[in-house]
Amino acid sequence: MSAVFFLAVSMIATGQVSGDSISSLHQQKQSLELSTKVNDLKMKLAKLENTLDKKNREMQSSTTDAQRAADDNSRAAAKLNEDPQNKKLARQAESAGDNAKKCAKRARVAADNLDDLKKDIETLKRKIADDEAKLADHPVIIPNQQ
Repeated sequence: MSAVFFLAVSMIATGQVSGDSISSLHQQKQSLELSTKVNDLKMKLAKLENTLDKKNREMQSSTTDAQRAADDNSRAAAKLNEDPQNKKLARQAESAGDNAKKCAKRARVAADNLDDLKKDIETLKRKIADDEAKLADHPVIIPNQQ
């Protein structure tokens, strides 16, 4: 970017500014900006891909917890079914049901977060591919300084 600026200043100072050189400088500026944007998107993509494994583990863990809580709820309900008048068993079954509900919600949220992350990664990959295609059409050309 500084090379383009230096070239522009030196051309203006010597009075050698033509329409073609201004157009060329403008195109170089756009190419550099696009190149910077691609680099920023690639850094963001790398960060998202680094969090993918963590989100995947969180989802698996919460799914396992939800299944365990559902099993506990089922056992508590079966015990209550044997003695429906027992208040202690009723409270335990209710507590197990509430816990199963909370764990199931956590599992759904974790799965949604993982899906959202995967969508974000795919969107970034498409943006990077599009911008790289544009960049291939207009490569960054830095003129030689003399």
